[in-house]
Amino acid sequence: MEKKNEIKIFEDKKVRSLWDSEQEKWFISIVDVITILTESVDPNAYWRKLKQRLKEEGNETVTNCHGLKMQAPDGKMRMTDVADTEQLFRLIQSIPSPKAEPFKLWLAQVAAERLDEMQDPELTIDRALEQYLRLGYSENWINQRLKSIEIRKELTDEWEKRGLKQGVQFATLTDIITKAWSDKTTKEYKILKGLKKENLRDNMTNTELILNMLAEASTKDISAAINPKDFEESKKVAKQGGNVAKVARKELEARTGKKVVTSLNAKTVLQLQNKNKRK
Repeated sequence: MEKKNEIKIFEDKKVRSLWDSEQEKWFISIVDVITILTESVDPNAYWRKLKQRLKEEGNETVTNCHGLKMQAPDGKMRMTDVADTEQLFRLIQSIPSPKAEPFKLWLAQVAAERLDEMQDPELTIDRALEQYLRLGYSENWINQRLKSIEIRKELTDEWEKRGLKQGVQFATLTDIITKAWSDKTTKEYKILKGLKKENLRDNMTNTELILNMLAEASTKDISAAINPKDFEESKKVAKQGGNVAKVARKELEARTGKKVVTSLNAKTVLQLQNKNKRK
């Protein structure tokens, strides 16, 4: 069963969501919804009290809600109470809020968009473009980021073809690629950029994105050429692919005298660009 964690945006606030491909359903963090609807200083406590009250009333919706692992504010994957869209519509009725109706409309749109995307994958790219634009990224950066998503998908498809598993194996191979080309593990890279739960690629500069794409594309091409038989052989391929981009990084740094991998993240770059435009 394939599950994919995503972050949805409602009025500039993040809503942790997970798509279950087998059930063809979104599961959404209840605490995130409560945070938006109530603006409570302690949404977890609000949810505990609401859950207790609804259970005492014999509410079947809250009884059927369950937990899934989602990324917590500290960046770690933790069990989080979730509900599908139908359950959320019922729960929202128990939360007095002026945002209830616009949130219901947003929730219905999220559910409908996913079904549309299954029929027409290009819509996924279009909506990603719109979201990055809303977050203030430049069109040039967005083009690179969307291309990086395409290349990443080609690589993971190659790994799946080799019988590798999502989760620990994919994460390990990604870490090997990153370490090979940037001289930093994914964790070290995120620490350098001051990131916690944020996506590393969303905070890379254009040059970093391009080199990361080169590393992943090279890994995919090498894997397709030599047909690694197992996870151990795929780890060797991942290092070889990363090394292709490392050579390019070293050459570029030698010619420019500047480090490619830096603490600059996307938000910082955008702020600098906006300042230069105003001058």
